[in-house]
Amino acid sequence: MIWKKTLTLQKSMANSTDLTSTVGYDSIIQHLNDGRKNCKEFEDFLKERAIIEEKYGKELINLSKKKPCGQTELNTLKRSLDVFKQQIDNVGQGHIQLAQTLREEAKKMEDFREKQKLHRKKIELIMEAIHKNRNLQYKKTMELFLKLAQTKSALEDTDRSYQQSVTTMEKIREEWQNEHIKACEFFETQECERINYFRNALWLHVNQLSLGCVLNDEKYEEIRKSLEMCSIEKDVDFFVNLRKTGNLAPAPVVYENYYNAQRNVTPAARSPAPVPLSRRGPLPTPTSAPGEPDYATVDGYSLVHF
Repeated sequence: MIWKKTLTLQKSMANSTDLTSTVGYDSIIQHLNDGRKNCKEFEDFLKERAIIEEKYGKELINLSKKKPCGQTELNTLKRSLDVFKQQIDNVGQGHIQLAQTLREEAKKMEDFREKQKLHRKKIELIMEAIHKNRNLQYKKTMELFLKLAQTKSALEDTDRSYQQSVTTMEKIREEWQNEHIKACEFFETQECERINYFRNALWLHVNQLSLGCVLNDEKYEEIRKSLEMCSIEKDVDFFVNLRKTGNLAPAPVVYENYYNAQRNVTPAARSPAPVPLSRRGPLPTPTSAPGEPDYATVDGYSLVHF
């Protein structure tokens, strides 16, 4: 540990020429509280990220299952679309699994933070008692010192009491200094442990996100492979063969004069050997029955005689 080797924290922050000062100690406690707060913030970040990942995963799954996507496609493109929707569903499942992992990491961070809090509380109680005892003894010593300066008649007794007080104060000072060093070493160890754990947790989190990206890319690669198997020509031919209604087009429509067989002339533009619309033969030339009007043709005009 860097702090254990050099005692830099103790020399630069914890020590002070003022015997009753706790500025350095307070700075250490404040820094440890800030570190605990930072761990709590990262813990909250993981929880919020887990909520986002779970919501995103569920929405992807709902999208792949409920949203239509090329339902009328056929053959290879249809298979590609099926693979596409399945892989989107798999991506959603991956995000839900990541959300669960993030919640577990947040719980680990919470347990670690509470464990450090519990251990540190014991040291803080010891230090508070030492500080209180030190301050009381310092106050008593200063009172005796003032009394020694003011009282001439009881100089020897006061001086003896003062010497005893100084001796006691020195013992307390040594005890305080030793406990102070132990506390600093413990805080140093705990802070290094916290930073290492925090860094590893963040590293693990980034690795999990990176792994998620790799897994997602593999799923997307399955989609691309499926799309490579898609054949436009095959899908079009498949649709034509599936929906075709026949190989021959309808026959041309031919005009026929049912009143005069001599007028039934085939148009010049008519294609050879047309297929008649009706299976019946041509109608016979109508004849006028008694009492019916007479029909005749003059220069392309049909006349009716009564």
